[in-house]
Amino acid sequence: MNIVMDTGALHQLLNDVFEQVAGEYEIEEITPEGVRVRLNVGHKHLRPGGTISGPSMFGLADVAVYLAVLSRIGPEALAVTTNSSFDFMRKPDGDKDMIADCRLLKLGRVLAVGDVLLYSEGQEAPVARATLTYSIPPK
Repeated sequence: MNIVMDTGALHQLLNDVFEQVAGEYEIEEITPEGVRVRLNVGHKHLRPGGTISGPSMFGLADVAVYLAVLSRIGPEALAVTTNSSFDFMRKPDGDKDMIADCRLLKLGRVLAVGDVLLYSEGQEAPVARATLTYSIPPK
């Protein structure tokens, strides 16, 4: 899969199109398989007990697949999630940023499927796993 948008272009797209999350996510790397994205964890991402909330974790996984898809197809802001599955496996560390390693499993003309492992920074074992399907708008 050819890379058509680099990290700078993806950051610019997030800032331009999704300014409500500007600064929350950092694209750390575009990999041969997908992307690595960091959630800069703050107070608004925490739930009682000092853990990262499920919606924050889902948001990170969703953004990671979105960015992985766009890094391959270009700035298609209207690509949307059509399906998701999420497995919470262990408690994340609310004092650490969260890292998403996304791997694109399929990138077709109409649909893309990505698999994401979420980690608390510095931990080897993933805290969650997600699979998301994206619909790519017709050209």
